[in-house]
Formats: sequence, C-alpha cells, structure tokens
Amino acid sequence: MILKFKRLTEVEPAQIVSLNNNPDVLRQMPLGSANFDLAKANEWARQKDAQWQQYGYGPWAFEIDQQFAGWGGLQYEEGDADLALVLDPKFWGSGKAIYQEIVKRAFTSLGLSSITILLPPSRTRIKGIFKLGFRPDGALDIEGTRFLRYRLHAPGSADAN
Repeated sequence: MILKFKRLTEVEPAQIVSLNNNPDVLRQMPLGSANFDLAKANEWARQKDAQWQQYGYGPWAFEIDQQFAGWGGLQYEEGDADLALVLDPKFWGSGKAIYQEIVKRAFTSLGLSSITILLPPSRTRIKGIFKLGFRPDGALDIEGTRFLRYRLHAPGSADAN
C-alpha cells in the first residue's frame, strides 16, 4: 500500500462529493447531510485547507495506491487539534495505518502536545480508542449536536500517563 497525504484542494471535487454523500459514510458523520454538491465541495475544501495557514495544521486528502481514499487529519475545534478520519468504505481496512501516520505527524513534525477526537454519545463501541490511549475529556456541542471529547497526549508528556 502506497499512502500519500495531499491537500483537499488537490482532489477532484466530484470525488469529495461522492464520499461525503455516501450513506455508509454519513451514518458515521452526525453533522453530514446528503445534499453535498460540487459548489459545497469546492468551498469546503478551501475552508479546510485554510486551517493550515490559520492554525499550522489541518485536514488532508488521503490517496492509497493513487486512488482517493478519503479525508481527515487534524482540524481546529474550540482550541484543540481534533482528529477526523473519513474513508470510502472500500478503504475502511486502511484506517489504522492512516491513523498512525496522522498521530506520528501530530506529535513530531507538528509538535502538538495533545489531540482530541469527538464522538456522538450514540457511539458506544469505543474500547478501541481507550486502547490507543485516549481518555475522556468532557463534552461539547457543535451546531446543536452533542459530542463527547476524548484526548490523547503526546508520548512522554507529563499528561500522557
């Protein structure tokens, strides 16, 4: 598997539309809706890429063996670098390798002290995130939707244990 991280604006907008309208993907995205079109995809990609200039990090597009596999990475959310990972269902088996690369970049080249993930309270099968080292860290509302926040500290930091 050859994994590449690219800017979202480097991806054909129709591929983003297809992914963000996929019913299997939408079931995992409480803020998503099935009315994502080309105009929304172009603006969305520009906004996501703008986070790199504003915060020093942002989401990427993922390419596996020269195919668009999805998007994710770190996006600014109320002062935190929040990890997102949205993959086309045919690439769901690649999530662990992509996650590991995101975390490696977060704590090395980006120099972050912690990252978060946000999950809706309805997501109850979460033992895996605890095995990865995430710990409960409160809750927040985004666009009227409640999320539980989990935090992972950089290895070796005082808060990591």
